[in-house]
Amino acid sequence: MGELLTLMRSSSRQMQFGIAALIIISLLIYHSKLGLSETESPSSVITKSTQSKQRLYGGDYHGRSSPDINRVTNSTLGFSNIFVVGLPDRSDKRDALSLTSAATGFHVEFVDGVKGETIPDKAVPFGVDRHLLMETNLGSWRGHMNAVRRIIEEDLETALIMEDDMDWDVRLRSQLESVATGAREIMSSGSSPSSPYGDEWDVLWLGHCGDFFPEAASENAGKPPHPKYTILKDETVAPLDKITGLVDFRKYPEFTRWVHISGAPICTFAYALTQRGARKMMYGLSVDRLSGPIDNALADMCRDGAAGNKDGLRAKCISVTPPVFFHHKAKGRLAGDSDIQNVDSNEIRQKGTTENIVWSARNNIKNMLMNAEMENQFGEY
Repeated sequence: MGELLTLMRSSSRQMQFGIAALIIISLLIYHSKLGLSETESPSSVITKSTQSKQRLYGGDYHGRSSPDINRVTNSTLGFSNIFVVGLPDRSDKRDALSLTSAATGFHVEFVDGVKGETIPDKAVPFGVDRHLLMETNLGSWRGHMNAVRRIIEEDLETALIMEDDMDWDVRLRSQLESVATGAREIMSSGSSPSSPYGDEWDVLWLGHCGDFFPEAASENAGKPPHPKYTILKDETVAPLDKITGLVDFRKYPEFTRWVHISGAPICTFAYALTQRGARKMMYGLSVDRLSGPIDNALADMCRDGAAGNKDGLRAKCISVTPPVFFHHKAKGRLAGDSDIQNVDSNEIRQKGTTENIVWSARNNIKNMLMNAEMENQFGEY
């Protein structure tokens, strides 16, 4: 120790190098304790926890990542536009979604949904029987396709399409920073992609009922696992006893979220399309044929892409699991929940609920308006 002190005194330059080395070593030890750069497997990247004392919501939040990634915190969440599909007579849903999105810090444009019975037989795509599909599913398909057509006609680079009963965590914009980073990791983009989410994907599935990792599909048996971007200790993920989906979450650390290649997601709650993705979807789910309800048909397109079918559309789809958007069951009559499935019930729900969403934006509207503490719908844990 005495020799070291003697050497350090002998040269101010050596002292500066020594101090710098100690600082670097200390930082490395500190970061390793936080788990900022662990490796789960060759197909995975584990990122830092999203936990922070910083307020991660509200109009004054503009990101904590690089300026390129922080574009996801703008008024369209880093997309060219955000379309919400819903029947125009459901003014209750439009009121709620307009208010919730504005309070969270982004804005939406509504696209009128369609009632299936208004679609003539001549306009029904090849490959589908309208009676087997049901009129409500046919109308849902047309409403989504009208939004997709807007992307094509307006030559939008990207757009997010969501249904009119969506909910999300009030910290959505901070969540999307990790999603954008993950999307760029698993589908390599250039150093300066046009979109903060990268430019190599067709479909970015942000809201769904559930998805699985593509290696679980029979057609991918024996193939190398697809890449995943893993987010550990994500405080916006529901606890194990509350989380829902197709992945067996008990096999992984609690509060884990993934950005991964899509397996075959169920439900078109919220998904983004690039211009290329919109054109593929318009061809595969309308111009060429329609194989079933829109969510199943889009899932088939993504599953086919993950399997590497060279004769298909080679769709490049990315999912977020658990999702960051989910269907909200609003307080009031249960019969008002869905415009696709008829619910014959006079039962009243006293408080709205949303699966998988911790700080429900819908349930925290008043708290956001009054600058009050946010409510965790799953309680403290």
